[in-house]
Amino acid sequence: MESKYNLKSPAVKRLMKEAAELRDPTEHYHAQPLEDNLFEWHFSVRGPPDSDFDGGVYHGRIVLPPEYPMKPPSIILLTPNGRFEVGKKICLSISGHHPETWQPSWSIRTALIAIIGFMPTKGEGAIGSLDYTPEERRALAKKSQDFCCEACGSCMRSALLALSPDSDLRPVDPQAQRLAQQINFKAESSSSAADNGSSVAAVTASSDSESSSTAERDTEDTSSTEQTESSSMAAQASSEGPSVSTAPSPRQRRSQNQNQSPRYPTFPASPVAPHPPQDTSHTGSAVLIVLLTLALAALIFRRIYLAHEYKFDYEL
Repeated sequence: MESKYNLKSPAVKRLMKEAAELRDPTEHYHAQPLEDNLFEWHFSVRGPPDSDFDGGVYHGRIVLPPEYPMKPPSIILLTPNGRFEVGKKICLSISGHHPETWQPSWSIRTALIAIIGFMPTKGEGAIGSLDYTPEERRALAKKSQDFCCEACGSCMRSALLALSPDSDLRPVDPQAQRLAQQINFKAESSSSAADNGSSVAAVTASSDSESSSTAERDTEDTSSTEQTESSSMAAQASSEGPSVSTAPSPRQRRSQNQNQSPRYPTFPASPVAPHPPQDTSHTGSAVLIVLLTLALAALIFRRIYLAHEYKFDYEL
């Protein structure tokens, strides 16, 4: 497998290291990559004690992105368990559904311990979550021992070490357990924040309406108070006489500006200019035209007359 991958890749280095650390199964979990795919792991986890999953061994897949450990893996359960849907990516703060909460310091071991810790919690409608009854989960826990994976060949009866009287009931990896507690806390805080979001929004809306009404009342009270103060100051100034001149305060000036309506100079309506009377008779112009015509005709006849007289004199 090593010849198939670039050994200088940070993801390959990290996965090779984790595969060596998880090579031997423990009493609570085991995970190894597939022989032909370093970025797909199969895991087996024991159900948490003192829960509905006690006695069960559950199998699943972990699909890792090429950017691992900078991006989170996707976790898929293959064994019916009553808590997570089979064959569907489950929604946890350590899975691919929440890349914003993933931390590169977490590992596949951390994810396994987190799955064990998350199993007894409520699904609350999260993606890939189920809320079976305790009886159904106990029945599935007993039935899980008969599950065998066709892809990796693991059988749940022999996938993990058997529990002994001296065995610890829970995984004892201090670092991974501490990280798993952080994951659990983040998941609870995010769900509680989502539950409180609607109530906070309602309280905010009611407080906004109350504050707006209070602001309106304060504005009305302030304006009435300013008007009262301005009227009292005006009365006091008139009683003191014209010799006393007191400069009004900024509040009084604002009140006076609000109470006094703007005064604009009023202009009388301009009278409409009367239309000039229309001259119905065109006598003057007609007389002028006639006179001009007659003068022109006289000039023409005189010209003709002079021409004929000159011709007569020439023939003589």
